[in-house]
Amino acid sequence: MAGGKLSARQKMINLMYLVFIAMIAMTTSKEILSAFSLFNTKFESANELAVNSNTTLLKGLEKQAEEKPKDFGVAFNNAQKISSISNDFFTYLEGQKRMILEKGNYMDLYKEEGGLPAEQMDKGDALDEFWFTGDRLTKEGQAFVARIEKYKTDVRDVLGEDVAYNPAKETLDRRFSTSEVKNKDGQSQSWLDYNFKGFPAVASYTKLTAMQNDIKATEANLYNVFLGNTVDEATSLKNYTAIVIPDKNAFFAGEKFTGSVVLGKYANVTPTKLKVGDTELDMNREGAVDSTGAARIEFTVGNVGEHDIDGQFTFLEKGEELPINFSGKYVVVPRPNSATISADKMNVVYRGVENPMTISFAGIPDNKVRASAVGLKPKGGAGKYVMVPTSGREVTINVTGTLDDGSAVSDRKTFRIKDIPKPTGMIVGQSDGKLPRNNVEIGKVSAVLEDFDFDLPLTVTSFKFKVPGQPSVTCSGNRLNGAAKSALRKAKRGATVQIFDIKSKSSGPVIKPATPAVIELAN
Repeated sequence: MAGGKLSARQKMINLMYLVFIAMIAMTTSKEILSAFSLFNTKFESANELAVNSNTTLLKGLEKQAEEKPKDFGVAFNNAQKISSISNDFFTYLEGQKRMILEKGNYMDLYKEEGGLPAEQMDKGDALDEFWFTGDRLTKEGQAFVARIEKYKTDVRDVLGEDVAYNPAKETLDRRFSTSEVKNKDGQSQSWLDYNFKGFPAVASYTKLTAMQNDIKATEANLYNVFLGNTVDEATSLKNYTAIVIPDKNAFFAGEKFTGSVVLGKYANVTPTKLKVGDTELDMNREGAVDSTGAARIEFTVGNVGEHDIDGQFTFLEKGEELPINFSGKYVVVPRPNSATISADKMNVVYRGVENPMTISFAGIPDNKVRASAVGLKPKGGAGKYVMVPTSGREVTINVTGTLDDGSAVSDRKTFRIKDIPKPTGMIVGQSDGKLPRNNVEIGKVSAVLEDFDFDLPLTVTSFKFKVPGQPSVTCSGNRLNGAAKSALRKAKRGATVQIFDIKSKSSGPVIKPATPAVIELAN
């Protein structure tokens, strides 16, 4: 702005503008820094009040434990552990705040002013160098994030698997989440980078004070849960119904039953015990409980028929075991030992044409059935095939099915191979009977596969024509030639003419000569 070919006066004016803008920026910056200091003071005041409130709650729990040790003894013991864990973490964060003052050389000013020197804490370089190295975290930065995770783990260990504490656990995870964060550009950043890197020291200091406030809020929430005063407390599981959900509706004899036992109302709840009949299942086995809290059950099924299934799974609620019974039914069907193989058209297959077939195994999905044979190939969807036999008199189709437990069953079936039948010779659509002489002269000779279930059009390529008393005439194509017509004109009324040695072709297999057509001339 102050460069270029400008007059000295204009350069001076531009420079004054720059100074003025910088002064406004500095003023705004100081106001923002002072605001952080104000927030920090409010958080610290709130923390002092929370300490007093939490102390009162803890004493209340202690009194309840003395009067009703059975109902509140475990709760008070847990509350003491939470108090110790929270105080340790609170003190750790206080040390991190002191580190910000010391590394930024703000400690002397802090002591002189009796509070944060907010307007001087506009740089964050010292903390950035301590916690970050390029795009990665230093050992100190990693240690800070790990300490937050340790706090959450320690609290969850105290709460255990009691479902009454599930809402409190969710709040804990939300308040102290260290998961990656999407920035304004949609890019993923580490939690520490997003919240602390590049910020003024006073902002980072205030954030740690806010985190201390979260510790006290979590502490208060848990004390209220222990006292039974919180609206976040889980609804009693006595209002739920246990349901058996088999992995499938029917099982083969001797196969292992697999299914799930879930509550009638969704709840991500992990049982402490699970029994099927009189047998207690190992809850530590792989896959015992899935991600939704559904308990997995397994046992060897009985004989063919319908069976009852009953059992019990136990949950921990408010320090006491809560057993819930379940019951259901399952059906066992016979294990398949033969495949279903059928020709869609008839019981034989014809050489040289596509014979449509359906191949399946009873009780096994089509995608787990494999069929093989010479000339067999899939076509038209699951279980659909075509067979195109070429040589030989028989063809055998082998079928293998895979059961749900991974075992295989197999079967085979042999089909007879037949040639395409001899077609019937015709002229004007008739193979015998009377026709006017003119119809025979201009008529079209054809070869037809009568009563044949496949659509196989034939084209006549040649034939021979015979009139009584006249030599046979060979014709190309499917109509009489000049010589044949001349012989026809010499035939007497009522004479019988023959069309024989009718040769034809198809789009696939070789076709035998058609049977002769014998026609009596009507005139």
